[in-house]
Amino acid sequence: MAGDHMTKLLGFVGATLGGYAGWAVGALAGTFSAFVVSMIGTGFGMYWGRRLAQHFGA
Repeated sequence: MAGDHMTKLLGFVGATLGGYAGWAVGALAGTFSAFVVSMIGTGFGMYWGRRLAQHFGA
C-alpha cells in the first residue's frame, strides 16, 4: 500500500517537472507548440517518475 502512494507521488512529480520543462522548451516556438511539447513532457515525466519508484522498490 505504501509503495503505491510513492509510485503515484513520483509519477505526479515527474509529470509536473516534465510538463514544465516541455512548456519552457516549446514556448520558444509559440503557445500552441508549448502546449503540445508540455503534454509530451508530462507523459515522459510520468513514465520516468513511476519507473524510478519501481526501481527503488517503492
